[in-house]
Amino acid sequence: MAEHIFEQLIFHFRNGDEWTVEHDELADVWISRVTTSYGRIHGGQIQEIHPCKSFKVEILPEADHVKSSDINTGSLEMGMFGRATKYQDIEKMDLVFNAEDKKRVQIYFPFKQKDPSGLDNEYQSSKLAANGHLYIVIDEKHTVDDEYPRI
Repeated sequence: MAEHIFEQLIFHFRNGDEWTVEHDELADVWISRVTTSYGRIHGGQIQEIHPCKSFKVEILPEADHVKSSDINTGSLEMGMFGRATKYQDIEKMDLVFNAEDKKRVQIYFPFKQKDPSGLDNEYQSSKLAANGHLYIVIDEKHTVDDEYPRI
C-alpha cells in the first residue's frame, strides 16, 4: 500500500464546527500557493500561519458523516454536505500528516466577508453533484462552476 502524503483534512468553520475528512474520502484536492507568515493578533502570541491562494476539493459521499463532538446539533440534522452547501464559512483547515503524532499544518483560506455579519465567505462556493460528490472551491477569482464545469 502506498504511503499518503497526508491522512486527513480537518475543516474549521467560523462558528467553531469541525469536519474531519479522511484521505480515502477525497477524489480530488488542490491546495495552491501555500506560504508561511508570522503574525500577532490583538496582542496575543506570535503565530506561524500558512495562507493559501486557492483551494478546491471533490469529496466522496462516504465523507458526509458527522461526529457529534465536532459540530452543533443543527449540522447533525443536515449532514456535512448540507452544511457545506448552505453556508460558506470554512475559515481554515488542518492538513494532518500523521494522526498518531499529531503532525499537522494549519492552512488559512482566502476570505472576504459576504455581508456585515462576517460569517460567510464571498470566495467560497460549493455544489452537490448528481453523483453524490461534494465540490468546494475557495478562490478569489474562480467558483465551483469554473473549476468543475462538468457537474
